[in-house]
Amino acid sequence: MRIWRHQRQPDLSGSRLIPGVKSVEPPVNRLILAVISVLAAVALGAAVLGLQVSQFLNSALAIPDDSVVFEIPAGSAFASISRDLAGHGYIEHPGWFRWYARLTDQAAAVHAGEYLIDAGTTPRQLLQMFVDGDVALYSFTIVEGWTFRHLITALIENDTVDVSIDYEDWPAILNSFAAAAQHPEGLFLPETYRYPKGTTGVDILRQAFTLMQETLAAEWQERDQNLPITSPYEALILASIVEKETALAAERPRIAGVFTRRLQQRMRLQTDPTVIYGIGVDFNGNLTRRDLRTDTPYNTYTRGGLPPTPIALPGRAAINAALQPAAGSALYFVASGLGDGSHKFSDTKAEHDIAVREYLRRQRASRDNARGQ
Repeated sequence: MRIWRHQRQPDLSGSRLIPGVKSVEPPVNRLILAVISVLAAVALGAAVLGLQVSQFLNSALAIPDDSVVFEIPAGSAFASISRDLAGHGYIEHPGWFRWYARLTDQAAAVHAGEYLIDAGTTPRQLLQMFVDGDVALYSFTIVEGWTFRHLITALIENDTVDVSIDYEDWPAILNSFAAAAQHPEGLFLPETYRYPKGTTGVDILRQAFTLMQETLAAEWQERDQNLPITSPYEALILASIVEKETALAAERPRIAGVFTRRLQQRMRLQTDPTVIYGIGVDFNGNLTRRDLRTDTPYNTYTRGGLPPTPIALPGRAAINAALQPAAGSALYFVASGLGDGSHKFSDTKAEHDIAVREYLRRQRASRDNARGQ
């Protein structure tokens, strides 16, 4: 009789190590591990690079002084701009700067011009300056009392202004501005104008012309009533005479008052600056009695009323004085001779003659003192 013994089945639920035999992992597992390792390395590298780029974008540029001027020529590619910045030593990583500009879609939005870069500016801020067109601005001041000829000369001598005009071009300039006046004198407001390098002289003249028209129109609306002038242009003429007669702000309305009353009484203005303007470039600085007797359209000793055009560029204060003159009774004035630019005002010719003699006495005393020293 056979006795059957139960045989234990092998345990297939797990694996057992067989002595002397290495376990073998499936190829798929090794590939996954390799991919994970590569991705982790890439992620770590990207994180490190991102941190470095962020630090670069938010760290101050290497500006050697308090500020530098950097110019972007018209038509420059951003790669060229980045290289120039690196060439000057302002940025260390031009590639990062270029990459950031392109990634943020700003590389094609920069503006040409000169930029004033202050110490402490970061690459991120610099790019924003380029995109905003926050270019360096220069200043040009038109001085009260200049003539148009002085103005043109000053523009030509300014190397930050692109000037291709000269004094003789004024008819074409006025025509381009659609100016009603037939002469350029007095039409440009004395003021300080700010502009980027390369601005043309005509552009600055256009700004000054426009501002003068606006100022004159506003002052004309606020003018006193019963003035002897009948148009804004006549006001400009009178203001230019006031401008040339005194540099003292407090005296402008008083001098305008004298001229207003003389015009109302049909007296000749008899003002030296108009005579000098009529002499023109031939004036040698010495006004003689012969000059006062020589008739020109601008000689207010030989002709009544206002001269045909302004004789200078009047400022806002002179325009205001001409249209709102001070009340009073004075019909004459002469320099006081005190050395402060002030004048002596008189109601009558007799009083004026005394003031003139006093002025001459002071002038002689001043010359004698100078010789004695």
